[in-house]
Amino acid sequence: MNRPALQLILALCLLSASPRLTAGGFDGIDNYIRYSPYFSSSGQPGANEMKALSEAGFQRIIYLAFSDNKSALPNEDRVVKSLGMDYMQIPVDFERPTIDDFEDFAAVLNRDKTIHTLLHCQVNFRASTFSFLYRVIYGGVPMAEAKSDLDSIWQPDRVWYRFIVDVLAKHGLSPACDGCDWGSNEFDD
Repeated sequence: MNRPALQLILALCLLSASPRLTAGGFDGIDNYIRYSPYFSSSGQPGANEMKALSEAGFQRIIYLAFSDNKSALPNEDRVVKSLGMDYMQIPVDFERPTIDDFEDFAAVLNRDKTIHTLLHCQVNFRASTFSFLYRVIYGGVPMAEAKSDLDSIWQPDRVWYRFIVDVLAKHGLSPACDGCDWGSNEFDD
């Protein structure tokens, strides 16, 4: 096989292994990340993107914000249900996320981990943080790997860092890991 063909095959293999894949119709969804064949997170999808998600095989949408948010999809529950997908909303206060918020989300995902699920909020700050925690606590993903994905979306502020520390502690874990940079937040403890 010639060198250009090998390079193309290698590039395609690397792309298919990347957790940051976007699939057809998802380019319009802000900060879309695919963590596994069954679990992704993103910012707010519009009605057209919801249709594309349904057509791509998504079966469940979990929304982590309040429905009166200015960028929320009006009647998202009806839109999602009309497309044949399950819908769950956990209204997470951005200024006061709670351990119970996370545990409610984890309970939904743990009911069936093979349901193709999109977890979203407005920008993917809440959702990427919940995804980080879920992947580390329940998915066995190394913390540095999950933190790298989180960093690709945002660096959690003090409120969200404290939330991360509290949720991890509840599950007997520490946020400390080789390669994890929590910024100035990690010095607040």
